[in-house]
Amino acid sequence: MVWLGIVCALIWWGILLAPWRPWSTRERLVALPAGGDFSDITALIPARNEADGLPRTLAALHAQGSGLHTIVIDDQSDDGTAAAARAAGAEVIAGAPLLAGWSGKLWALEQGRRRAGTRWLLLLDADIELLPGALAAFVKLAQERGLAMASVMAELRMQSFFERLLMPAFIYFFKLLYPFALANSPRSRIAAAAGGCVLIERSVLDEIGGFGALRDALIDDCALAHAVKSRGHAIWVGLSHAVVSRREYGTLAPIWEMVARTAFTQLRYSIWPLGACTVLLIVACWVPVAGLFFPGARAAAVAAWIALIAGFVPVLRFYGRAPWWSLGMPLIGTLYLAMTWHSAVRCWRGVRSRWKGRDYQAA
Repeated sequence: MVWLGIVCALIWWGILLAPWRPWSTRERLVALPAGGDFSDITALIPARNEADGLPRTLAALHAQGSGLHTIVIDDQSDDGTAAAARAAGAEVIAGAPLLAGWSGKLWALEQGRRRAGTRWLLLLDADIELLPGALAAFVKLAQERGLAMASVMAELRMQSFFERLLMPAFIYFFKLLYPFALANSPRSRIAAAAGGCVLIERSVLDEIGGFGALRDALIDDCALAHAVKSRGHAIWVGLSHAVVSRREYGTLAPIWEMVARTAFTQLRYSIWPLGACTVLLIVACWVPVAGLFFPGARAAAVAAWIALIAGFVPVLRFYGRAPWWSLGMPLIGTLYLAMTWHSAVRCWRGVRSRWKGRDYQAA
């Protein structure tokens, strides 16, 4: 147990002291005063059974400024999504049936891309609300930094117990996998994006072959970022309080399904990364607890707890959560590990992913 405690402490202190500061919230987009001419931007919103939330999303877009063109791609909905979008003033494309080899979201976006003719495209999930001034800040950031693509991790809903427990950690773990400082650096090969809100130059998207180049990607945001960055273009990803997801998760089940949708994909469908991930999470999350009961390992366990809390607290504070939520990391890590194993088992049974009523079959 002593050596496990030392290994665990090294893991958390390594994260805390890494020069790229994966725990930091310094990469952030702050809203500007609302208004401006956005006639060179087309918002593309893929929507499948989103009639309830679309009016709010579209109203927030219209409030950003003038000239913004909005296209909603109705992805085979059966709940009145198209009618809700038209009533809110958006152009609607009746999405064609899903083609083999495509993910639903990317096929919808590709149909929108073919219709749009502006310099910039704003790729927006149907549940994302841009608060006043968010788009102005987005455009200014892209212009000042010469970006071909910028994306923002939306502020997720954190009202129920499981949302408060798991959503900050979801963002924290994402930042550990894809450190924003490295993703934003032209000197690093790491690329990352948050797919709910992306601003991308149309010519760059055309250069990589449109969404067809990523057609079967389930982690489509990071795949898009990699395709753009690998061609020498500048990208940026960050956090913001001005980009808000209104999707309600409430209970554990929908959060579980959201994570399980791509967890095994993240591990490239391989048993070896899955095994390594399992060992890593067990050691990192439970050794600090177990070590407290072994006198020889207690010092290492305390050191691990100090680094764990110090690394997680900045994300918690950014989202208005109390630091004591970090004490739930053993439970949090266990739940995310169980979701990952569920994703793997489902894939081994022939379903690569399941989302929005669609099953994507494993090869």
